[in-house]
Amino acid sequence: MVKNWNMLKILLLALVVFVSACSPKNDTASNDSDGKDGKSEETYEIVMAFPVFGPVPKDMNKIEAAVSEITKEKINATVNFEPISIGAYDQQFNLMLTSNEKLDLLMVSFRTVDGLISKGSLNELDSFLDAHGDGIKNVFEPQYLEAAKHNNKHYIIPNYNEMAEQPGLLVAKRYVDEAGIDLTKVQKFEDLESVFEQIKSNNPTVAPLVPAGVGFSMLDHYRWYDRLGDGIGVLPGFDNDLKVVNLYETPEYAEHLNLLRKWYKAGYIMKDSATNQDSQIDLVKSNRGASMFTGLKPGAAGDESKKFGMEMVTVPLGDTYSTTSNVVGLNWGIPINSQNPEKAFQFLNLMYSDQDIIRLIHFGIEGEHYVEASEGVIDYPEGVDGSTTGYGLNQNFMFGNQFGSGYVWNGSDPGLAGQYKEFNKTAKTSKALGFTFNAEPVRSEYTAVSNVINQYKLSLETGSVEPEEVLPEFITKLKAAGIDRIIEEKQKQLDEWASK
Repeated sequence: MVKNWNMLKILLLALVVFVSACSPKNDTASNDSDGKDGKSEETYEIVMAFPVFGPVPKDMNKIEAAVSEITKEKINATVNFEPISIGAYDQQFNLMLTSNEKLDLLMVSFRTVDGLISKGSLNELDSFLDAHGDGIKNVFEPQYLEAAKHNNKHYIIPNYNEMAEQPGLLVAKRYVDEAGIDLTKVQKFEDLESVFEQIKSNNPTVAPLVPAGVGFSMLDHYRWYDRLGDGIGVLPGFDNDLKVVNLYETPEYAEHLNLLRKWYKAGYIMKDSATNQDSQIDLVKSNRGASMFTGLKPGAAGDESKKFGMEMVTVPLGDTYSTTSNVVGLNWGIPINSQNPEKAFQFLNLMYSDQDIIRLIHFGIEGEHYVEASEGVIDYPEGVDGSTTGYGLNQNFMFGNQFGSGYVWNGSDPGLAGQYKEFNKTAKTSKALGFTFNAEPVRSEYTAVSNVINQYKLSLETGSVEPEEVLPEFITKLKAAGIDRIIEEKQKQLDEWASK
């Protein structure tokens, strides 16, 4: 059965781009005083737009009706779900905003929040959070809710799932067992060399290390720094006294490139990694690869084993850390189009706190779409599976509190919710947690630098070229494109943020 894999989140972040989205503020959206103060005696309909993968579940209307039955009693409102195909989401979302169509809640990507805010397309939420947000506040660790602020105000509420990640290696267990490798001896990046050597010795035709997907380098999931959103100017060690540096000029970056080049020449890295067009799953299933770098989280080994169709094991390679990007990947906002933003927020609060609503949106109707197999564990009813269910949305990570249902699917660890809570609570937080860079003042330089990075990054970070020759050329072209100007602007904005 399909689970809420982190791959879906990556896909969503890559595709949900609201490039021309935002309509300006207008008076017609907020001049209904009864609606604005939440005291209207009429039942208010909350229109909620979000992207979906594949077809809309045929029983979506049943879920909408069941949720509305609860919300009508609790907040005198009903819900109108507007699921939009992921491929058409940006176009339809833009149209709803620019045509001033009624819209009360929408999914917002971290890549587009600044643009929406700067054009006045999102309501400020702080007064609503104070008045109606106890359910949200009780779920979040305070530092993560604080990190979602922009210009010291809340315009979005993140979904509550993993607020952090840990760099690590994901490897097919059969290669570990065949070679008798003791993974507990691996403590850091450099220790992997002996692992790759043993895998290669036992399996000469297998690449011990492959990319974690199309377009991924070997360093995309192995970070010792806060990317500050985009990696163009970073904070080494997630601190560095808030001094922004050029990642590509750091000694650590050069050292990692040299090691990757050594591994590539030894045959430990797949030869066509820089141009690879196959998924990591296909590479491992076809016996072309054994492992890849990944971001770890609770239950990762079990989740990945289901995806790969074989037992996979994980190797931690550093501390668990949290940056702004980890917190505000997918969020809910209330657009200025809403005729009753207070009512919309009341429903948003229920998505984090009301277990009945959470279960309905996550899993559907009990007895029809799922049954409780044992305490806290659910399964499909007899005669139903993932391909025949009327409600197989499987996007729990998008709807408020991912862990608020009290349920896991059969085969998953019932203790996952507690593990995630501890994972989030104990993560090392970046000193710049909450900072978001606005690239608009350096837009032309940003485009030029991004083009240079796209030209060099994959070949360098897969070990495919000699760093001693290519890295200086890369740095020279970055400087010519204006990377120092971007870093200067990012430092300025970071200093201003830190002073508030």
